[in-house]
Amino acid sequence: MEPINLQSRLSLRNSFLFPVQSALSRKDVLIGAALLLLPFVGWILNMGHRIMFVHQMHQGQEPFPAWKQWGQIFKHGCITWFGMIYYYIPAGLCGLGAVYGEISWLWIPAAALWVVATLAIPGYMTFYCRKFDVSEIYNPVKAFSRTVQGGAAYWKAWGIVAVMLAGSFVGLLGGGVGFLFTSVWFWQSAGFSFATVFTQKFEL
Repeated sequence: MEPINLQSRLSLRNSFLFPVQSALSRKDVLIGAALLLLPFVGWILNMGHRIMFVHQMHQGQEPFPAWKQWGQIFKHGCITWFGMIYYYIPAGLCGLGAVYGEISWLWIPAAALWVVATLAIPGYMTFYCRKFDVSEIYNPVKAFSRTVQGGAAYWKAWGIVAVMLAGSFVGLLGGGVGFLFTSVWFWQSAGFSFATVFTQKFEL
């Protein structure tokens, strides 16, 4: 099978196969699933892992294995997690106002801001992966404008990600243990999908 990387065509097939395309990639999924048994820390490490495999492809390297330099993986996971919190703060504040201030109409801007933040986050992830430039994260206007420039390909990626998300819940069968593996598979598929869009659109 042709190696699937950021120069590959964005398709449901490629996104599905990317995390399991080789023995090394499957091993990374297994490691990521095992790490999820560590509350919170495992999630942060998996976040950092996604940053690392995209970074390796930007450097002309193979995406897997990416479980190396564990300190760096944890660091990048924390940085991008803080970035996500930063983007969701406005929605969170409106939600708190709705709950504790009993201002029911605040649920409307809370929902709208949550959607905007969710759409903008992929607009900084791939660019941060390239050179680990933190300034790429904390610029919501730039991040959101990139998603607009992503055009139809960006929305195609969201469609693929939605299918992958639905498929990941198959892992809940059999006691739910499989969800550890399918959730890591989903995160890596999503990371690949969005990184492909922005890498090709902006020639990173």
